[in-house]
Amino acid sequence: MRLIVFISIVFITAGCTNMLLKPADFSWPVETVLKVDDKGVVSEERYNFDFNVKPVFYEEFKDSNTVAGKEIRMIRDRAGHYYLTGENFKNVYLFMPVEGGMKLEDKIELPDTLTLKAPVFNQKPTNVELIDGTNKFVVTGNEIVRAK
Repeated sequence: MRLIVFISIVFITAGCTNMLLKPADFSWPVETVLKVDDKGVVSEERYNFDFNVKPVFYEEFKDSNTVAGKEIRMIRDRAGHYYLTGENFKNVYLFMPVEGGMKLEDKIELPDTLTLKAPVFNQKPTNVELIDGTNKFVVTGNEIVRAK
């Protein structure tokens, strides 16, 4: 009888352990360009998500009423961070997914008080690259540095 109880306890506790799958790569191979709708929401069918970007536009421009038709550029790195920016932005926004939304982890200021004209994200093996015309930056975690 004790053996049956012991075996039952082993199986029950084994089922309660947290499973960790490593390594995992959450990166997107290319950026996603998302057009903002009349309600301030962007949608991505391929990755099946949507979210409101009005707070980002308010943070960046102190205006969230004229967002319809604007574009947001977004990419996800290996660790699962979402990087978001757009035309005329002076910052890159770093978000993490949370239950029911996205949480701002950091607002990363571009070097040299640069304003982006035509930003493009690229996924590299070790980091995310941000290109704007002849300007190239490396984005790692919560830091942006000029590429050499």
